[in-house]
Amino acid sequence: AMDGAPPPSSPAGLSAYVAVSQLLGLTLLATTGAWLGRYRGGVAWHSPLQFNAHPLCMVLGMVFLQGDALLVYRVFRHEAKRSTKALHALLHGLALLIALVGIIAVFESHRTKGIPDMYSLHSWCGMATFVLYLLQWLLGCGFFLFPGASFSLRGSYKPQHIFFGITLFILSITSCLLGITEMLLFKISDSYSHFVPEGILANTLGVLLVAFGLVVGYVLTREEWKRPPLAEELALSMDFKTLTEGESPGG
Repeated sequence: AMDGAPPPSSPAGLSAYVAVSQLLGLTLLATTGAWLGRYRGGVAWHSPLQFNAHPLCMVLGMVFLQGDALLVYRVFRHEAKRSTKALHALLHGLALLIALVGIIAVFESHRTKGIPDMYSLHSWCGMATFVLYLLQWLLGCGFFLFPGASFSLRGSYKPQHIFFGITLFILSITSCLLGITEMLLFKISDSYSHFVPEGILANTLGVLLVAFGLVVGYVLTREEWKRPPLAEELALSMDFKTLTEGESPGG
C-alpha cells in the first residue's frame, strides 16, 4: 500500500459476527458465575466449594479462550503473521493452563469427599479432549511457531491442524454440556423436572455455549473471511521453501 492510503478494511459482516461472539462469550461466563454464585455457594479453593472452580475454569479456558484463539486469524487480518501466530499460541496456552486448574480442582475435590474419578461419560470425553488439545498445541508450536519444520511438512500438516482445531472446540462444548447435565442430575435430580430456576439457568448456559460455538464456527468456515497472506509473507514463504527444500522460488 502507498503512504497515506487508508488501512485495509475487514470484509462486510465479519466485525459484526466477531462482536456477537464476544458478547455471547462474556454472557456465558457471567451466566456460569451467576449459577455457581447463586445456587452452588460460589467458588473457594480450600473448602467444599473447590469443585465449583472446575466448571468455571472449563468454560473460561476450553470454550471462551479457545474460541477466541481460533478467531485470531480472522480478527488480526493485516498484522504480521509472526505476531498473529504468537497470539494464537498464547491464547491456547492460557486456555490449557486454566483448564488444568479446573481439572486439578475436580480431582482434589473428589479425593477430599471420597468420590470416584473418571467413571462418567463427561469425564471420559472431557479428559480425552484436554489431552488431545494439549497434543494439538504442542504439535502446532513445533510445526508453525518454532523454526525447523520444512515447508512441505508444514503444508501437509496444516489441514490436519485446522481440522482438529475446530473438532476439539466442538468436543470442548460437548463436554461442557455433558458436565452441566451431570451436575444438575447430581444436585437437583428431584426438582429438575419441575422447571426450577437453577435448572432453567443452567439450561440457558447450555444454550449460550451452543450459540457461541455456532457463531465462532460460522466465522471460521466462511471462505471469504479467511486471513489473506500479505505480500511479504508470500516472499518469505518462497525463501523458506528454497532454504528447506532446495527448490528455486519459481520451481
